[in-house]
Amino acid sequence: MDEAHDMEADLLAMRRYARSLARDDVDADDVVQDALLRAIERKATYQPERSRTRWLLAIVHNVFVSDKRRQAAETRRNDRFAETLLSSVDPQQEEHVRLAEIAQGFAALPDAQRAVLHLTAIEGMSYQQAADILGVPIGTVMSRLSRARAALREGEMGKVHPHLRLVGGHDDQ
Repeated sequence: MDEAHDMEADLLAMRRYARSLARDDVDADDVVQDALLRAIERKATYQPERSRTRWLLAIVHNVFVSDKRRQAAETRRNDRFAETLLSSVDPQQEEHVRLAEIAQGFAALPDAQRAVLHLTAIEGMSYQQAADILGVPIGTVMSRLSRARAALREGEMGKVHPHLRLVGGHDDQ
């Protein structure tokens, strides 16, 4: 019973620390979950003569820092990708700003949505062709495409872009 109480105390300490780092309950719970998984995977590194709580809190810290670095790297990658989309275009200034917003929105889409949007809108493939390439059902393609289009229409900061028009296919909204 004492061991169970200690583990519960460790879990509470991990949650408190993760919440103070993440400043968001959902993100903190994700950090704790990832930290627990990492602790289980690396249980051989635990030294029983040292504090288990401190070992677990160090893992929480490392998971949080790794996630932040990964997010920063993804943001840099998305920004570079958006820049490459614009490098071959020389439109007027207003159009250039608009294209930059769209390129950034496209780059920020989740991988699965970006892939479906690229295959259908850029490559001109049918939903079935995109489904075959991605190895997913056609309904999944349609769902991802709908979410990608909606995200692009909403844009950054909740702006609505009514100028976006559909290219191929249809949108139920």
